[in-house]
Amino acid sequence: MAGHSKFKNIMHRKGAQDARRAKKFARLTKELQVAVRGGPDPSSNPRLRSALSACRAVNMPKDNIERVIKKAEDGESSNLEEVRYEGYASGGVALIVDALTDNRNRTAAEVRSSFAKYGGNLAETGSVSFMFNNVGQIVYQKNIKSDDEIFDIAIEVGADDVKSDHTNYEIITSVNEFNNVREKLESLLGIPDQAELIWYPENYIQIDDEKKATSILKLLDTLDNCEDVQSVYGNFEIKEEILEKIDL
Repeated sequence: MAGHSKFKNIMHRKGAQDARRAKKFARLTKELQVAVRGGPDPSSNPRLRSALSACRAVNMPKDNIERVIKKAEDGESSNLEEVRYEGYASGGVALIVDALTDNRNRTAAEVRSSFAKYGGNLAETGSVSFMFNNVGQIVYQKNIKSDDEIFDIAIEVGADDVKSDHTNYEIITSVNEFNNVREKLESLLGIPDQAELIWYPENYIQIDDEKKATSILKLLDTLDNCEDVQSVYGNFEIKEEILEKIDL
């Protein structure tokens, strides 16, 4: 489940790490299959460069990566389509769901039933995304440098902003500058823990009701288990004391 780090931290606390790792590999393989359509040479294919960086960040085996690129070089192409869904979860929380699928009808049915099961509903395209900004996000753990050093480095290489919590730095870039900034940061700081284009909410809804929080997290978990779903982004925060009470 991709997304801004607050979101990821919640989901990681709720799931088995080995299972999530396997899902991450499967999703990155799909992203590679789509990215390589732009050509198997990373130097002339920015999306492929980004996908390869994401694979390195999670230590995907080299054989897995080379297999996808080799198929593209041999003329084999996947029939995956990119699809985006927008909707609302319990409490008026806005969600964006990105998917890669070879069957739009199957994916739409799975996503729609997931929303309906947990008190949410799908909405028209554009009805949610205006509440988010499409940006690049590059994440490093906090122990690599001081706050001031990270901020100075990020701005120097062309980032727009730096956000942080108690564990991570989130370096924010424009979509156009994402690969340029990521590559410069990799040369200075090493491979990031996460680097991808995301939908970042302009504002957050605070969830302080256990029932609503449970519904939201169950919906996210269900979407996370949809084979075709690549990423989910939401504009919510759940209070720590509420989160501790929930057992999915």
